[in-house]
Amino acid sequence: MKANQIIRLIKAIILVVASFALCTIVYDYVKGYYDDYMREYKGTYSYEGEDIQITIPEGSSAEEIASILKDAGLIKYEKAFVKRLQDSEYRGKLQSGTFTLNTGMNTLEMMAALSPVVEYDAPIDTLVVPEGYTVEMIAARCAEQGICSEQEFLNAVQSVTKTEFPYLADVPEGANVEYKLQGYLFPATYDIYEYTTAESLVEWMLDTFEYYYSGDIEARATELGYSSYDVITMASIVEREAKVAEERATIAGVIMNRLDIDMALQMCPTVLYPLTDGMYDQSQVLYEDLEIESPYNTYKYSGLPVGPICNPGLACIEAVLYPEEHSYYYYHVDNEEEGTHVFTETYEEHIDTQIIGGPNGVPVESEDDSE
Repeated sequence: MKANQIIRLIKAIILVVASFALCTIVYDYVKGYYDDYMREYKGTYSYEGEDIQITIPEGSSAEEIASILKDAGLIKYEKAFVKRLQDSEYRGKLQSGTFTLNTGMNTLEMMAALSPVVEYDAPIDTLVVPEGYTVEMIAARCAEQGICSEQEFLNAVQSVTKTEFPYLADVPEGANVEYKLQGYLFPATYDIYEYTTAESLVEWMLDTFEYYYSGDIEARATELGYSSYDVITMASIVEREAKVAEERATIAGVIMNRLDIDMALQMCPTVLYPLTDGMYDQSQVLYEDLEIESPYNTYKYSGLPVGPICNPGLACIEAVLYPEEHSYYYYHVDNEEEGTHVFTETYEEHIDTQIIGGPNGVPVESEDDSE
């Protein structure tokens, strides 16, 4: 073998050995990095380390907290900490303050230490807000239970601004409504504490609305070209009209059909709302009641009422967003006890299927008995 061939062979061997050594080093480094990362992301092992005191400023985000922990030498990988936090029971629970942590803690133990259990006072009462309740009815119930006076609750409702509740921007400028928040006080059961005020209660109801009116619901409304105000107004009518769950989407379909051909809605709850000052404590609608002068009255004014006539629940909101497709334009009560309706396509069918009927199918002295 010639000398130059031997030299090339030696160089090749050296290159192979060097490459192997480099690969080993890289492998060991990557494996070490991966092991360390996974230890912080999923590890449960802990040991006796060094105590380190840290301070978390108020309002710190998860990323900012992770950065503080890394700077203090408590963790190596901020992303591993944040990802584990997002997947853990401590998500959204890390608090501000000064804490003593240990370098031997796993990240889950650190999260627990940064989420001290706060003992809250037990509730002293509960406020049940049924679907279909109005601002006025909620105010009356608050007064009955001694939570606050009616006027205190109404003042709290009136004091909310667009800055505090962004959905108020959907209320048309100059809308002649009784309460701009009508429809947005979400029906639910609310715990009442010693420190509960009318303002905090209204805020909680609006927060609950925002929680439910999000994601798929908000996306569907946008897809249909509806503002939240449109959706809540239609849903409030469905809420006061539908007595059985299976008819919600059907009634929503009737509303859509009438609006599509510019047919007057002529629905009794839109008369009862102004007629009873929002209390719905009158069950019968008379011919003369249909003449009440109010922008809510869909017998006098075409299209939707000026605003919601109650606070609808999630089921009626969904019925408006996913109405039943049919050719019905009319309906009336079929079974008073059960609250079911007969739905018809023409006015003639509508009249023929009624026992008692009035103009446009509105019965005299009957409880929301036909539309």
